[in-house]
Amino acid sequence: MINKRLLIKNLLAHNDESSFYDKKRQLNLHTREGKAKFLKHICALSNSNPANNSYIVVGVEDHDNEIVGDDFFDDSRIQNLVNAYLENPPKIQYENVPFPNLPKDKVIGLVTIKAKSKTSHFKKGIHTIPANSVFIRRGSNTVPVEEEVEKNYQNTETVIGIENSSRNSIEYTLDGVIDFMNFRHKDMAPKYKVFKELFVICWAGVPKKSRETTFLSRVDIELINEQIKLFYSAQDVVTITFDEDSFTIMEYVPLGLNDKTSYYPLEKQTLHFHDNGYYKIDREFLFQPPEFNKKMLFHIYNSNISLLNKLQKGIALSEREHKDLENLPSTFMICHLNGFDDAKQKLIDAKLLLKPFTSVYLSFKEALRILRKMKYDVQ
Repeated sequence: MINKRLLIKNLLAHNDESSFYDKKRQLNLHTREGKAKFLKHICALSNSNPANNSYIVVGVEDHDNEIVGDDFFDDSRIQNLVNAYLENPPKIQYENVPFPNLPKDKVIGLVTIKAKSKTSHFKKGIHTIPANSVFIRRGSNTVPVEEEVEKNYQNTETVIGIENSSRNSIEYTLDGVIDFMNFRHKDMAPKYKVFKELFVICWAGVPKKSRETTFLSRVDIELINEQIKLFYSAQDVVTITFDEDSFTIMEYVPLGLNDKTSYYPLEKQTLHFHDNGYYKIDREFLFQPPEFNKKMLFHIYNSNISLLNKLQKGIALSEREHKDLENLPSTFMICHLNGFDDAKQKLIDAKLLLKPFTSVYLSFKEALRILRKMKYDVQ
């Protein structure tokens, strides 16, 4: 079992960017340009490493390897994006890895691109990349090629060596549990559970009761053996259930208008643990968008557009308008789910206007996370 935090450290220490790994300050999958860049690197790394895994580390400064972190990113739909654009797509996995020096809401992202012998190419164009494009890595550069890709097996021994030196140990597991329970979440009644005498899950959250159901908010859930964060949200709420073989996280999204909030099931994520030392994650998407009165929504939507116009012009907001601003991201999300075609893009475009307002910007990031989880805009 690989300790992903140790793997990231070994990748950063081993070499600069190479033909088997890349590093990024952050990913931007909200735009076609950002998606195109991400897909180009996936294509190139896959083609350059037919016999070993390759990696992208996210949340690291390019010039000095400083670990600065990025937002928690839900990977449950990211494979769909790769499958939509690449022929012979590799299997990829995005994991969120906590580091001790980072704030609670920041992690390092680790993209693992599984080994695959067939050549990947773009089956349709995106941004400036035309259909049928093929990319490979030459050193630290991603470059297009027109000729048949020559298979490269020279990285296999190096990558296997890095992975072997990143194996987990009892010491790493104990250190991780103690850090989670006694330091990072000591004020949130943290808990842990051991599965199959091998896997350790720790979780913490603030309980809140609503209509006879106890939810957890400000939730942090980690699989300590691999040092990966399974779930983190400062706003959405979850319920947690488990037995001797599985651990289930049921995520709910709070939505409502005019200060009336209800919790809607969003996704169920279940980890199944096996006696042979492996585990599997199953995800079931549950969300059914609530329907609201279109006339009322149209009025609220226009009021929120006016709020953004005031921010754009630097006009001071009233106390009531500040309260409406707090709800603006979720309001735009509700409008998008109820057929307002431009609501999502207007929310994305408002990023810089909302960033100075800490709680509003947090709601903005949560809204985009939920919309991304619902469906990637791959058109």
